[in-house]
Order: sequence, then C-alpha cells, then structure tokens
Amino acid sequence: MRHLTLESCCTPRRESRLLEHTIEILALTSLVDIAPHDWDACACPEVKDGGRPYDPFTTYTFLKALEDSGSVSPGSGWQPHYLVAKSQEQVIACAPLYGKSHSQGEFIFDHNWAPAYERAGGHYYPKMQIAVPFTPVTGRRLLTRDGFEQVGRAALVKGAMQLAADHELSSLHITFCTADEAEAGTELGCMTRSSQQFHWYNKNYADFDGFLASLSSRKRKNIRKERAQAQSFGGSIEMLTGEDIKPHHWDSFWRFYQDTGARKWGSPYLTREFFDIAQQTMRQDIALVVANRNGQDIAGALNFIGRDAIFGRYWGCSENHPCLHFEACYYQAIDYAIAQGLTRVEAGAQGEHKLARGYLPITNHSLHWFRDPGFAKAVGQYLVAEKAAVEQDIEILTSYGPFKKTQIEEQQ
Repeated sequence: MRHLTLESCCTPRRESRLLEHTIEILALTSLVDIAPHDWDACACPEVKDGGRPYDPFTTYTFLKALEDSGSVSPGSGWQPHYLVAKSQEQVIACAPLYGKSHSQGEFIFDHNWAPAYERAGGHYYPKMQIAVPFTPVTGRRLLTRDGFEQVGRAALVKGAMQLAADHELSSLHITFCTADEAEAGTELGCMTRSSQQFHWYNKNYADFDGFLASLSSRKRKNIRKERAQAQSFGGSIEMLTGEDIKPHHWDSFWRFYQDTGARKWGSPYLTREFFDIAQQTMRQDIALVVANRNGQDIAGALNFIGRDAIFGRYWGCSENHPCLHFEACYYQAIDYAIAQGLTRVEAGAQGEHKLARGYLPITNHSLHWFRDPGFAKAVGQYLVAEKAAVEQDIEILTSYGPFKKTQIEEQQ
C-alpha cells in the first residue's frame, strides 16, 4: 500500500467543506484492503434505489472476481494499484488503476506509440492504466461518492500522475471513460482521444419485427434470412439468466472462450476460475446464450446486464454453422433488450459488419498523459488529426446504416 497526500483545490459549494482538509490517496495492491460498501459507494451509488448498476464492470464484485481468479496479477501484466481517495477517513473516490507491462487487453491501441517512445530513448513500459481489464465498455472510471465529483476526479487524476512520476513511468492512460470525465481530464492536464464502436439503440420497439420495420427493405430481408439460417443448424438456442445458468454451462463456455482467445489474442485473458466465481457471485447480472445440438453445447455468447443496457463480451463455438455468430451475439441481444425495456446493446470493440445488423457507430473517449513533454506534444498533434478522421468515419458509416432514411436522421 502506498500513501500520497494532496491538498484540496476545489471550490464548488457542495465540496467546499473539503477545502480545509488534506486528501489522502492510497494505492492498494488488493481489494481486500477496502470494504466492498466503500468501493461501491463510489462505483455504483445509483444502486441505493434498489436497481442495478449502470454497468457491473467497476463494481467491487466484478473487479474482485478478476483479482481472485488470477486474471489480473503481476504475472498477467495487469498489476493492481487501486486508487482510493479519503478525506477525514471517509472514502470519497476510487479508481481501478493497474501497472501495465504490455498493451494487451485494452482495446484502445497504443502499439505505435510504444516503439516511437523507445526510438526516442525512453522506456514505454511499464505504464499506468485506469481501466476495466479486457473490457471495451464505456463507463465511469473516476469513481466518486455523490457530492464529491469534482474534488474526487481531481484527486484521482493528480494522484495517478504523481504515482507515475514518482516511479518514473512513461505515461498514464484512462480508457473508455465517459464524455464528462474526458472533459474533466483535459482540464487536469490529460489529452483526449476518440475512437469508435457500434451500438444498437432501442427506439421503443414492441418486438423484433418492430425493429425490422425501421430498416430498409433489403436489410430487413437480409436479417430475416440470417436468422432463419442460424436457427436451421439442427439444435436449439437459449438465452439463460440467473438461476437458469448452471455450472456445467461454464465448462462448455470455457472451451469456446479458449478457442476464440487462442485465435484472436494468442491466449485467453480470463482464467477458468473467473467463470466459476461469476457463477457464484454474478449470475444475476449475466445473460448467457447457449446453442445446443444433439445434447451438446456447440456455441455460446456471454453478455452482462446493466441498468439500461446489455453488454456483449465473448463468443465462441466448437462447430461452425452459417450465421450462428450473428444470431447468438447480435440478434439474441436485441431480442433481450426489447423484452426487458433496455435502451441499447453494446456489442464490444470494432466490427463494421455490425452496421448492417442495426448497430450504428458511436464515439468512445479516453485520456492520456505523458511524463515527457516532447513526446506528449507529438502525440497531441496525432490525436487532433485522428479525432477528425474518426468523426468523418462515423458520419460516413452512419449514412450507410441499414435504417430507412428518416430513421438514420433520427439516430443522428
């Protein structure tokens, strides 16, 4: 555990009581050093009304599952240094901070920055990252207790910068943060970066046919054809949640996940134990699509459920069948979102093929700080040009969306 102290510099009336107090910043190597209710008071204060978190990924339960399963550890290249800000012994803010020895599992790609930094004579790794490991989902990263938003964010960002500087690390990165956090981080000395994903939005559709009615005729026919092909593989497809998910389902899904991970990343990010812990502690927050043929599970898609969205995370299969991937990952999620009255489906990183299936491009945000001012200037110039390209790409892709023209205008 490392201790830092920062003098409060906030002025808003709701936070003025902190002006005469020093904010203590702790860097914890394990979540066992903070009480779950203290972490979640910052990570998901919205659950006090009895509902779900906006997303489960920064909750104590999810992050602890990553830690307890060994999915994050010094050996995995994700070394925990959870930041906790305290004032008068009260936890007012926290953040999932990790020391990184590589750039894998982040989905905001800085692979070109690393060799450029090395060519300039520096050591890019290790670096510091405020993120949810292996999870390209936008959400709050600078987690604050209600009423401490400005002072808490400032304490976390300044604390992380100080930690990086004290250890002579190259940089700090805050990935998949909210637009509000991106704006606040810029004021605190970070640079913003734009990227894109594809999300599906629920326009109060009564059912899947209602969604199809909003599409152009050609796209509507294509999706119906894909769903029919997927359903003709000779088995059944189920969406399982809560108590319907059984331990044996994770045996099947682990096989699928290993195959996909080996092909895409070289090795899976999550350990087998993570799924056992998720079964015990998170199955109420999980929607698992399982395709079964002749009594054997042959494909699956893992989704997590938030307050107003469903988040697609992993897919895998042991048999290849036409369009089964589209059905399990995209159309089943849309069905679930409509049935549950959720506002959107977030289907993970990349994938322009999602556009034809009703998923439109949106902007993601991240924040970056470099200890070397010369390198920071060079990256800053790159980010300006990249942002313009991302904005143009989103505009063009949206215009090619599957919706009828009036629907596309409404989406914009």
